[in-house]
Amino acid sequence: MSNAAPSRVFLFLQGPHGPFFHRLGLMLRKARAEVWRVGFNAGDRAFWYHPASYIPYTDALADWPERFRALVAEKGVTDIVLYGDTRPVHARAVEIAEELGLTIHVFEEGYMRPYWVTYERGGSNGNSRLMDMSVGDMQEALKLSDMEAPLPPAHWGDMRQHVFYGALYHFFVLFRNGAYRNLRSHRAIPVTKEFQLYLKRLLLMPFLALDRWVSTHRIRTGGFPYHLTLLQLEHDSSFQQHSNFETMTDFLRVVIEGFAEGAPGHHHLVIKAHPLEDGRVPVRKTVKALARACGIRDRVHYVRGGKLAALLNDARTAVTVNSTAGQQVLWRGIPLKVFGRAVYSKPEFVSTQPLTEFFAQPSRPDNKAYKDYRRFLLETSQLPGGFYAARGRRQLMRQVVDMMLAGEDPYDGFASGTAAPRQQLRLVN
Repeated sequence: MSNAAPSRVFLFLQGPHGPFFHRLGLMLRKARAEVWRVGFNAGDRAFWYHPASYIPYTDALADWPERFRALVAEKGVTDIVLYGDTRPVHARAVEIAEELGLTIHVFEEGYMRPYWVTYERGGSNGNSRLMDMSVGDMQEALKLSDMEAPLPPAHWGDMRQHVFYGALYHFFVLFRNGAYRNLRSHRAIPVTKEFQLYLKRLLLMPFLALDRWVSTHRIRTGGFPYHLTLLQLEHDSSFQQHSNFETMTDFLRVVIEGFAEGAPGHHHLVIKAHPLEDGRVPVRKTVKALARACGIRDRVHYVRGGKLAALLNDARTAVTVNSTAGQQVLWRGIPLKVFGRAVYSKPEFVSTQPLTEFFAQPSRPDNKAYKDYRRFLLETSQLPGGFYAARGRRQLMRQVVDMMLAGEDPYDGFASGTAAPRQQLRLVN
């Protein structure tokens, strides 16, 4: 007989595009938990294949807190499950769940992308418990383990599936959303535009890949020292909620002006777009205009997304707001400057220098401290697998349900020595 308590009642809110949340709910039921799902649009409904447990929310956002409280009482909810904790429906639910003493399970893209995902309790990114942990705290906890952290896999994860499910999700929202017209999207642009951008990107993938290859080849064969700027999506919650920038233009202006003032004259600046950049923000045009205004147009290069490793291998430094790609920078021992709140922004390995000084003479990170930090994350909140590709979901499911049913969160479980041994990363079918 299963040891899982039948009294656990999980209420799922919005998840990543695709069937991951459905698969997760199915396994929780097999573990004798009760599972419900609230859907806020037709895209949520399309990927939840258990009609009896689906609860459509069709009212206005202003009425959601009251409805959420009523659902918790009516269903006897003990746990809520969500993807990201900053979109309006999630932020209000988290506040109320904390007040009611519910367990809050938060999924996010992996802090160790591309082939890990993040599972935490209470909050993620700038709301994560990691923000208040020192490297010393982590090193103390690591004395309980002698695991060797797995190397980052030479595999890009599941970007094609991510884009495909994003396009399909927005197709349902665009053409099948009649019952949900009272609830407005948390995105700044209409869903029609978002669907068009996803579809355009899906169709143009071969041409974008060629453009990336040409840009990257020119940089790698240019023979000049360069500094790398890692961009995020302007509408991403980490950028909007956990930094002081409102637009990507604001960030680019700070970086390009700082580079023009501080970097040696023979150094170049490479600005790499996020892999899912879809054109809603004219980043390339903005980069050219700012570089021209600073008189360094011939020293600034723009690359459309793609794999990071090819550019990181020869980079002198890297700058970002709070992109998770900063972890790949630190893994290579490259000096890193961040401008927002990030779980990896620890003084041992992230530069505190002014930007002009950083470009002129960057301080080196404490690589040993970073490796301890990385090993701590891989022993706790970073799970091998992915949301979008079938094999990534299979690998993720092998661990995540047991972690959700555990009495302690990943960090406390590891510190107390009760957490199960962590699987090593395996790229298998």
